[in-house]
Amino acid sequence: MLVLGIESSCDETGAAIVQDGRYLRSNIVASQIEIHNRYGGVVPEVASRQQLSTIIPTLETALDKAGCGWSDIDAIAATYGPGLAGSLLVGLTVGKALALARNLPFIGINHLEAHIYANWLRKDEAAPPDNALAAADWTYQDGDPIFPLICLVISGAHSELALLRDHGQYELLGRTRDDAAGEAFDKVSRILGLGYPGGPAIQQAAQRAEEALLQLKKPVALARSAYRLPRAWLRGTYDFSFSGLKTAMLHLAEGVVNSQQNSGAAGNGEGKQISQYTRMGAQAAQYGAPNVDLLASSFQEAIVDVLAVKTRLAAQEYHVKQVLLAGGVAANLSLRARLEQELLPLRIHLRYPPIDLCTDNAAMIAGAAFFHLCRGEQSGLDLDVHPGLSLPFRK
Repeated sequence: MLVLGIESSCDETGAAIVQDGRYLRSNIVASQIEIHNRYGGVVPEVASRQQLSTIIPTLETALDKAGCGWSDIDAIAATYGPGLAGSLLVGLTVGKALALARNLPFIGINHLEAHIYANWLRKDEAAPPDNALAAADWTYQDGDPIFPLICLVISGAHSELALLRDHGQYELLGRTRDDAAGEAFDKVSRILGLGYPGGPAIQQAAQRAEEALLQLKKPVALARSAYRLPRAWLRGTYDFSFSGLKTAMLHLAEGVVNSQQNSGAAGNGEGKQISQYTRMGAQAAQYGAPNVDLLASSFQEAIVDVLAVKTRLAAQEYHVKQVLLAGGVAANLSLRARLEQELLPLRIHLRYPPIDLCTDNAAMIAGAAFFHLCRGEQSGLDLDVHPGLSLPFRK
């Protein structure tokens, strides 16, 4: 089964063709990072207009790269939530129109669920011969994740810990009570003047701090503990909270800037009606705050510490066979390393997608769609966008 997937939930325009929910025939992403970088974050109206201009060329490129024509496509899938309403409308409308024009099955896909199914994708692996696939059980092929499993879904808008007992069976264990991990990365990156997107920028700054310590023949752990930052453990739950950590970082950055102002430096940003995050970022960059890399390293460690420990505790309690990472923050190398360290004594395998499949892409949409279609599920052409959609949790 060849599924054409369309992803347009935020500022990426994606089109991909995936075979049997696992094997990538093509995966094209048109990024808007350079456009939104000047604003320090995604501007919804700009994002949706850019989606309109890139969606058709992206689809054509995906078909060309896969070596497919429309007659080869068996079904079409598109994201219908969560995300920015304007951006979602572009991809969903195009997907429904194509399905109607080609008389193909159509299914709307939950963006969060698709991130989980990125773990089923096999980037550099060719599909087995047709006769082998015909005899295979669609629910499992060698190399697939093994149920039951825990999945940590962490992105710019979501931080959720879920138990998966089988395909489509999600049980919510914990979620963020305020800021998501990715949102905290973006805001703190602005506070430190490190740019957008925040996750990669903070990771690079943390690596610089650790490399500087290595050159001095000092342990890298000193960078991660250079500043004492709060952890909201929320004992007795698997929930997360990162707003206090973000506020602590704001106060620390203000202390750095104020100390440099008091020493005689002149500020150019006072009196302007701009957000406190942008103001602090501009000032930190202006003064070249010497502790920015150490601040970034300590902040990243505080996020990773809570995510990794809570995930390990959940894996222990529910006796799972595997732990999956999903979402944009799953690309963080420090989080991957720490989780592997936490799970190693338990002999629980950690699995995560390649870095380019952690961020928003259409291959994960097509991959998730395959498993829905095999269960006989389809969507009507009256399906509307759902910007606040959550995972379909049920015990």
